[in-house]
Amino acid sequence: MIRSGLLSALVAAQLSVAPAVARQVPPAPVPATAPLTLDEVLRASARAAPQIVEALAKVRAAQGRAVTADGAFDTVFDAEGRSRALGYYDGTYVTGRATRPLTGNGGYVYGNYRVSRGDFPVYEDEHYTNRLGEAKVGALYALLRDRLIDERRTKRTLASGDIDIAQFERGAVAIGVQRRAIDAYQNWVAAGLRLRAYRDLLALSESRRGGLARQVQLGARPEILLAENDQNLVRRRALVVRAEGDFAAAANALSLYFRDGAGEPVLVGPERLPNDLGALAGVAAVARADFAQRRPDLQMLLTRIDQGTARLALAENDLRPRLDLRGEVGKDVGPVGLGGASRTPLETAVGFRFSMPLQNRVAKGRIVEAQAELDALSARSRFLRDQITVEVEGIAIGVGAAEQLAVIAEQERQLAERLAAAERRRFELGSSDFFLVNQREETANDARVRVIEAQARIAAARAELAAATADRGALGLDP
Repeated sequence: MIRSGLLSALVAAQLSVAPAVARQVPPAPVPATAPLTLDEVLRASARAAPQIVEALAKVRAAQGRAVTADGAFDTVFDAEGRSRALGYYDGTYVTGRATRPLTGNGGYVYGNYRVSRGDFPVYEDEHYTNRLGEAKVGALYALLRDRLIDERRTKRTLASGDIDIAQFERGAVAIGVQRRAIDAYQNWVAAGLRLRAYRDLLALSESRRGGLARQVQLGARPEILLAENDQNLVRRRALVVRAEGDFAAAANALSLYFRDGAGEPVLVGPERLPNDLGALAGVAAVARADFAQRRPDLQMLLTRIDQGTARLALAENDLRPRLDLRGEVGKDVGPVGLGGASRTPLETAVGFRFSMPLQNRVAKGRIVEAQAELDALSARSRFLRDQITVEVEGIAIGVGAAEQLAVIAEQERQLAERLAAAERRRFELGSSDFFLVNQREETANDARVRVIEAQARIAAARAELAAATADRGALGLDP
C-alpha cells in the first residue's frame, strides 16, 4: 500500500511538471495560424534559398565573362603623331585609325586618316599628304585559316556555353534544394502527426486513471491495477516527450528552407501543423518520356561536348595554311602639299598574304587532346543516359511499392482500432483484463504511426521522382 501510494504520487508529480517542460521544446510560434502547406514552403525556398541565390550569382558571373569575350570584337581607335624638333627636316604628321574585327571572319575592316606638314626625307616619303590630309578605308579577309573559326569566335562560343552550364547548374541546385525542402516539410508533418498519435494514446491512460482511482477507493478494483495504469502513463509520457523533441528538431530543419520576405529562416509553430494525412500526399510527379533531356546534369554534359567540338575545330583551323586577301582605297583631299600632285588621284591597292606551317606539333597535340576529351564526354553522356533511365525506373517501382504498403497499413490501422475500441468496452464491462486493453491500444497506435510513416515514404518517393525527372512544375520552380 505504501509503495503503491508513493508510485501514484510520483506519477502525479511528473504529470504536473512534464507539460511545462515540453512546452519549452517547440520553437517560437509564427504569426500566421493557417496550416502550413507544401506549396508555401516551396515558394519560399525557391525565392530565398541561399544556394539558389548563389547559383544565380554564378550565372551573372558567366554572363560577365561572355561580355569580356565579346570585347574582342570591339572597335579600336588609336592615334599617332610625330614631329621633328631639330634637324634639317621639319616634317610633322598625325595619324588616326579605327579598326573593327569582322564577326563572321578572322579579318577586319579599318578606316584611316592622316595629315602632314613640312618636309620629310626621301626615305619617309610616305608621310606626305595633301593639305587637308588623306582618308583611307580597307579590309582584310581570311580565305583559309581563320575563315570559319578563329580564337576570338571560339572564346565567344565557349563563353556562351559557360552561361548555359551556369544556368543548368542553377537548375540542378534549385532541384536539389526543392527536393530537400519537400523532405523537410514532410518530416515536420510526419513528426507532428506522430506526436498527436502519442498524445492521444496518453490521453486514454489519463482519462482512465480517474475512473480507476474511484473504483479502487470503492473496493471494486485492486490497487495494483492503478499502479499498473500509472506505469503505462510514465511509459506513454516518455513517448510524448521524445515525439515532442523530434517535432521541434523537424521544425528547426524546416526553417532552413521556409524563409520570410527578407530571406531569414522562420521557425514554424505547432499551431500551423495540418490536421490530417492529406498534407503527406507529396507532389504530383510523372515520369514523362523526355525526362532524360530535361535533366540539368545531362544538359551540362551535352554543352561541354559542344564546347569540346569548338576546341577541336579551332585546333584543326591552326593546321590550315593562312591566305589573307587585303584591299584598301585612299584619297588625298585639299590643295597639293609638299609631296606633289602624285597623291591627289584616287588610290586602290589589293594584296595577299600566304603562310603554311611546315611543322605544327602544337596544333596536332591540341587536336589529339580535344578529340580524346570529346570521346570521354561522349562515353560519359551514354552512361549518364542509362543511369538516369535506371534511376527513374527504380524510383517508380519504389513509389508503387510504397503506395501498396500504405494501403495495407491503413487496413491494419482500421482493424487495430476496431479491436482496441471493442477491448475497451469489454474492460469497462469487466470482461477483459487491464493488460490486454493496454496492449490493444498500443497496437492500434503503432498501426496509426505506421500509416503516417507509410504516407511519408510515399511523399519522399514522389519527391525523389520529381527530382530525378527534373519536373520543375511539381517542385514549384516554374511560375
